[in-house]
Amino acid sequence: MNILVINAGSSSLKYQLLNPETGDLLAKGLCERIGIDGKFTYKPQIPGKTGKNAADVPMPTHAEAIQAVMDALVDPADGVISSMKEIDAVGHRVVHGGEAFHESVLINDEVLKTVEDCIPLAPLHNPANLTGIRACQKVMDAAESVFLRPAV
Repeated sequence: MNILVINAGSSSLKYQLLNPETGDLLAKGLCERIGIDGKFTYKPQIPGKTGKNAADVPMPTHAEAIQAVMDALVDPADGVISSMKEIDAVGHRVVHGGEAFHESVLINDEVLKTVEDCIPLAPLHNPANLTGIRACQKVMDAAESVFLRPAV
């Protein structure tokens, strides 16, 4: 089982692909300056795979950032998986779920609405978290998304 974990910010997106069953971290990286000039970092954790460090990649929106992540993960030479079908779920770090969430939950329309309602509690974070969730839904319509409750 492979899980792609996303932490979306207003102009950045941190990611890790891991296998919780084995404890293996397969890849990690960062998309920076989304909507500006786009810098992409990819660090595969498998010997023999080459990463990218602050490569110029056009990322006008978070959707292009997610696509850049997917392209790197499945790259024939340096990817760590052979297809997007090897990603079983996507976990999103969401800063504030108010009183509604006490554990991780599957994301649906009601959860998205509740996170939107909590924007006043985390005005710098929740809008970006929602943008990241929606970008993943757009690019990866087959993967299941999970709201990951931040550690307190």
